[in-house]
Amino acid sequence: MQAETRGPIGLVTLTRTKALNALDLGMIRALHPQLDAWAKEPQVKAVVIRGAGGKAFCAGGDVRAVALSLGKPVPEGEEPLSAAYFREEYALNHRIHHYEKPFIALVDGISMGGGLGLSIHGSHRVVTERLVFSMPETAIGLFPDVGGGWFLPRFPGEVGTYLALTGARGTAADAMWVGYGTQYVEHTKLDALLEALEKADWGVETPREAATRVLSSFATNAGPAPLERLQEAIDRCFRGDRVEGILEALATEGTEWAETTRATLGRMSPSSLKVTLRQLRRCRSLPYTEVAALEYRLSQHVTALPDFWEGIRAVLVDKDQRPRWNPATLAEVSDDAVEACFAPLGDAEWRP
Repeated sequence: MQAETRGPIGLVTLTRTKALNALDLGMIRALHPQLDAWAKEPQVKAVVIRGAGGKAFCAGGDVRAVALSLGKPVPEGEEPLSAAYFREEYALNHRIHHYEKPFIALVDGISMGGGLGLSIHGSHRVVTERLVFSMPETAIGLFPDVGGGWFLPRFPGEVGTYLALTGARGTAADAMWVGYGTQYVEHTKLDALLEALEKADWGVETPREAATRVLSSFATNAGPAPLERLQEAIDRCFRGDRVEGILEALATEGTEWAETTRATLGRMSPSSLKVTLRQLRRCRSLPYTEVAALEYRLSQHVTALPDFWEGIRAVLVDKDQRPRWNPATLAEVSDDAVEACFAPLGDAEWRP
């Protein structure tokens, strides 16, 4: 990660290009204090974050490292990576969510999981035609973390439920439609946009108004959103409170999209599907800070289940794409097992 000040702009560039800028603990520990420092510097009017390499903004959190650390000795005086990583990631997301100055994410290329955590909580999310976004956690035995329980239920209708359970990928037009993006700008104009932010007059309006004015001067229409065309079917099929009911609704729908979606759900961790749906329903009326605390509980319980390691193994370690889930079916995942993932952690709770 690189951090520099360009006139009134604090600029962060994610530089793990070989890992598609996946967010590791070192990056979290560098970024959070930098944001604190810029918040106190009067000459810094806004923060901009971007990804290097041209392929990705941020492909997610470094959950592979978390999974590989499970069961290994923990150095004296430290907490397990599975605790430290999520605790500090949630603290960083909380800082961005409540940041005092404009926080502008230039979301160009892949943005998944933790990439949404680094962007959607900021005041401005500039998306380009190269954007591909998703929350793919049910495929790795996890759940849509980084505040997914807060922002996904705020997408139109049941689109957030659909994205969370299936890991379906969205386009820039989709991002604008659901509210992830605030401005659509062609990627070739990002350098000029950054230069305009550096040269902007930040003294006439509030910083947020000034940032919006500059970004909007580069913005164009992203075009029709594929997800919008699917919304009526998504709302019919994904409004239920049980995964089994969603599968039944898809079977009744009977379209090619519905059959493909059913097949996709059949490949996901049954435990993750049930935990995720419960998360979304439980969090949709909660304020962000309460959602973050609840999700930290989930992170500690779910990463201790066999499906987390198995999902990481199949997708990111051996890459055979053939996870052996345990339990193997939805019927074997009891309501009690799901509720156990939401149990309080006592002194280990996350607090802002």
